[in-house]
Amino acid sequence: MSQTILILEDDRLFNETLQDFLEEEGYCLHTAQDPYSALDLTYAHKFDLYLFDVNLPYESGFNLLEKLRQSGDNTATIFLTSRNDKNSIREGFEIGADDYMKKPIDLDELLFRIKAILRRQIRSNKIELGIYTIDCNAKQLYRDTELLQVTSKAIDLLLLLVVAKGEVVSTEQIESKLWHTNEEVSLGAIRVYIASLKKYFPYAIQNVRGIGYRLIQSEF
Repeated sequence: MSQTILILEDDRLFNETLQDFLEEEGYCLHTAQDPYSALDLTYAHKFDLYLFDVNLPYESGFNLLEKLRQSGDNTATIFLTSRNDKNSIREGFEIGADDYMKKPIDLDELLFRIKAILRRQIRSNKIELGIYTIDCNAKQLYRDTELLQVTSKAIDLLLLLVVAKGEVVSTEQIESKLWHTNEEVSLGAIRVYIASLKKYFPYAIQNVRGIGYRLIQSEF
């Protein structure tokens, strides 16, 4: 279910610190220490978030993001930089950054900001799956223009499978996302939600016995 983050940071030790911290939080990480390597990675992979330093060899993180935005890449981006003047902050946001943090970075605060941006990213968009559309904000599923009778928790489960990009989502992950800590978890309810989704995606949702479920994107 890992969301994928690209770290561009030329300080090797800080780069590794970020990678270790975010991997422990469940994210999939790719890293680069210069903008050219980072650009190559953006061609090879689809990312959910960029974490870019600004002062880099060859060209700045600002220049790299500007190129990406001009190419139509709207991936959410946080700048992590030692620059603290208002002109730099303004330039970062004008280029298309979603957030801007000054070094030294508090890792817990960074995690809060990452989660907030990725949450907004999911909720602000409608996701198309063939003839189906998920309205993430309203938690509704449509077949063309027809509103289907699917519960909000089943939509939450479907979104987990979509975000996982074909990877298996374990029942433990589903439980932690669908129920608050003070709510009683129900494995039977998960099976009911899966059954309701399979009415519309009979071949796309796969049960991985003893582990969880995954969404086969090639079925759309």
